[in-house]
Amino acid sequence: MARSTKEEALETRSRILDAAELVFHERGVSHTSLADVAKAADVTRGAIYWHFKNKSDLFDAMCERVTLPMEAVLEENASPQVADPLGQFLRSGVYVLTLAATDEHCRRVFDIIYNKCEFADHNDPILVRQRECHADGMLRLGQILANAIARGQLPATLNIRLARQMAHSTFSGLLADWFFAPDSFDLVKDGEQILAASLHALKIAPSLQNPEA
Repeated sequence: MARSTKEEALETRSRILDAAELVFHERGVSHTSLADVAKAADVTRGAIYWHFKNKSDLFDAMCERVTLPMEAVLEENASPQVADPLGQFLRSGVYVLTLAATDEHCRRVFDIIYNKCEFADHNDPILVRQRECHADGMLRLGQILANAIARGQLPATLNIRLARQMAHSTFSGLLADWFFAPDSFDLVKDGEQILAASLHALKIAPSLQNPEA
């Protein structure tokens, strides 16, 4: 009986997350209430509060269903044990782009993040959490670049702060542009070439080197 109850709770949680994903995507995050999600999931508001503290917590859980596997890949890539940091980073980037273009849940969540989050409050908990995730990602990206320098794949004079900003801006820009206009380019095929070009630029661009070095 206890096992059945646990399975039912997990099923209800999953149904709430599915409903949140659909309603956030249809109405936008700011214009969606927990009552809207409860109605779409065919549960009570109490059922939502049983699983999630508030809308921010629900939003985080919805995002984490698709982003946690990607974050795990990025964290693994940041390990000093990786023999080919740049190659692994490129392959992981293409993997994420492919998911964004082909996986239904991933595509919807990324579209919500890039196009359906309307924040009027600078201290909105959802926005604060997004900034924290951004900061964590930048730290891991910086470690990947440091590993690439240690492996001789990038020059020792590379300005890691500028390099990680360029790499992140390239990747994030690909996603933002594609979700704004999906028919404007091939996210996977063109994206791989653009990512490869940006990594090549890290090796040769004089403007990305430390002048004092």
